[in-house]
Amino acid sequence: MTSNPTFKSHETYTPEGEFDYVNSRESVRRSPFPFPDDEYMYSMNLEPHVPAGEGALKAGFDIDEHYISECRHRAQMISDMPGVHYAALPHMLEAQWDLLELIFESYARDYPEHFTLTKNGNEWRWENRLLGLDDTFTFGDPATLDMDPMEYATRQAQGEFIVLEEKDNDLIIGAGMATERADYSLRFNLGMHFFEFHGPVPKLHEMGILDRALKFLLRMKPGHPVRRVNWSLTVNPRLETSVETLPDWAPDRATVTKENAGESVYLRIVLQPLHRLPRSNAIVFPVRTYLISLAELVEHSPNWAKRMHRALATLDHELVDYKGFHRYHDMAVAYLAQFDDGAELDNGYPWLEGGIQPGE
Repeated sequence: MTSNPTFKSHETYTPEGEFDYVNSRESVRRSPFPFPDDEYMYSMNLEPHVPAGEGALKAGFDIDEHYISECRHRAQMISDMPGVHYAALPHMLEAQWDLLELIFESYARDYPEHFTLTKNGNEWRWENRLLGLDDTFTFGDPATLDMDPMEYATRQAQGEFIVLEEKDNDLIIGAGMATERADYSLRFNLGMHFFEFHGPVPKLHEMGILDRALKFLLRMKPGHPVRRVNWSLTVNPRLETSVETLPDWAPDRATVTKENAGESVYLRIVLQPLHRLPRSNAIVFPVRTYLISLAELVEHSPNWAKRMHRALATLDHELVDYKGFHRYHDMAVAYLAQFDDGAELDNGYPWLEGGIQPGE
């Protein structure tokens, strides 16, 4: 279904000497660019999660050239900090099997050259040729796996996965795999209600966005996923910027200058395809992360670089503070300004007809 990238088996997402994470031109141009207009305003921006375009939205769960290295990074993070990156409440086992089935069926359907799922009743065989796995297990029987079914499946997936349990017209975090967190703690958030874990986002309450979002999510039906895109900035290609690892990455924010902003500052795009799970009635909230340096954006997608300059230059200061890049916001804007000639740009997401395209 999708084009075959050249997979990179070894990349550094935490500094062991120097970062060696690099995007190909195709990787940048296929990303779900999150700025449809010159001025950015926080919104739900939900749409049906159906195939769109030839890039990140062509498959149910996107994989790209960083798949192998991200899976290895996840395994290393789990090994280094046990109990921090994966957690599940005991009663969420049915939802875990739901999620395993969703991921494996999606991968096998969209990437048959890399993944095969064979079912014989509840006896399943899973082949992941990219990671060299060929496993058999009994669906619904956790004793036939070496770990929880959610951990087993999400160790083989790009992005984070948060599972929300519906209870008393509310959504509660019941399980999560999180090795790509941006400024939050999975252990702290586990068991939180919808309004609690979204509380820090500025203006969501005043604008009524949280109320509308919760009502929408509670009406979701199995088989009708929706998606949204969000974004932030980060320094260096770090997937993991959680509360627990704050001492490791926080000092990076003081190292940005106007001269090095192009190589140091990364646009952090998150694609969130939400699904209602069929048996458990839980909602899975994946957070698929794409990291693109400002220099890569300028080189490979000049129209997107111009659009990003305008969006950042007019961004509300409360959002700058919330997203955590107030220290280097002005330097990122100054860097991008050098490449913005003021030309009129198309409006709309790039996967929509007439939307902004990367440019040449």
